[in-house]
Amino acid sequence: MKSIKSKDYLNQNMNQLELNQTLQSNSKNYNPLTPDEKIEELKRILHLAPSSMNMQPWQFTFVKNKSVKHKLALSSVDNAEKINQADVLIVFSVVDNLDSFQLVIEKELPEGLQELYNNIKNFTSESDLKIWFSKQVYIAFSIALGTAVSLGLHPTPLEDIKPEKYTEILNMVDYKPILTLAINFETENDFFESTDKPKTRRCIEDVIINID
Repeated sequence: MKSIKSKDYLNQNMNQLELNQTLQSNSKNYNPLTPDEKIEELKRILHLAPSSMNMQPWQFTFVKNKSVKHKLALSSVDNAEKINQADVLIVFSVVDNLDSFQLVIEKELPEGLQELYNNIKNFTSESDLKIWFSKQVYIAFSIALGTAVSLGLHPTPLEDIKPEKYTEILNMVDYKPILTLAINFETENDFFESTDKPKTRRCIEDVIINID
């Protein structure tokens, strides 16, 4: 593994490579917005996340309530402490009720895209459709992760959750939680801050293949 040390601060003109080099929970970023303003900005950007045919087969639940976070923490396998310590937990959910989502398609998509979606649906199994939808959620998740870093927040991706329990706790009907993003406002509240480990990645030659 090659070690990549994060910079102490990010300025507002930092490019995407530098942002990703500091994409770790102990990075110390600068942004003039208040924590609540940063969360609102994150919501607005997440709302604009792209998806196939602009279907948007998702919901994003921002949880600040300590009692609700604690219940979710108990249903998060090995991530309980990280969730309890988070200032905000974002739950990323995918549509699970295809009949209900059909109404969304008919309301939100233009006629041409409705026809395209219906053709795909007619020749695709329900399980494969849901896999496709879940991939769209991961696109939005990656945008949230990068945006959080650019705003000077401290995100930690968490996948080890119990979806059925999350669904019950959050009173969801048509959507199913699949992963979360724990957000900390300050590094001293960050679960991983005490480890002080630099980011590591495999050698670039091993993961980037060029065919010229």
